[in-house]
Amino acid sequence: MDDQNIWSKIVEGDVKALKVLHEKYYYQMWLWACKYSRNTTHTEELVSDCFIKLWERRQYIFIEKSLKSYLYLMLRNQIVSQARKSKHQLVIGLEALPDVPDETTINHFDYYAGLYQAIQRMPEQRRRILELAAFESLSYKEVAARLNISVNTVKTQMGRAYQFLKEELDPTNFLLFHLLIQTPKSQFNS
Repeated sequence: MDDQNIWSKIVEGDVKALKVLHEKYYYQMWLWACKYSRNTTHTEELVSDCFIKLWERRQYIFIEKSLKSYLYLMLRNQIVSQARKSKHQLVIGLEALPDVPDETTINHFDYYAGLYQAIQRMPEQRRRILELAAFESLSYKEVAARLNISVNTVKTQMGRAYQFLKEELDPTNFLLFHLLIQTPKSQFNS
């Protein structure tokens, strides 16, 4: 369902359409907002508030450009409002608060949101092993020592993690994932 149809249903009072919109944009909005806040729980609340306000004001809102841009405008305004209330929770100063991102930037967060969601669906131990090996660039030996498991368990779980991501992400995004992560030292040190 495209955004225009989703918005039409939301205006009519369809709660399921709001849920579809939330599932479509929540994670990418959260990732974008995390750049400006130190508190991820607070960031979750800011993003959720956008969807609540959208629902409560749906009869009075006129979407000029796109629904996606409007959501980011709401989130940006939430961040600015919160920044004025509690400066200590921001990563940046008030003068550097974000502009509303353009469509290209917003679409860039689609990739990260999809990757984040796929990783969150993994079993906890596999997810932790992937995060340590791929995102913190630890060798398989270092991962094994940190988690008090065998190197063979790390190798097995990494293979399953890559296979899972290959199945969950579209081929272009899976290739981007490979290009973005650093080559784990494990290939040379295990």
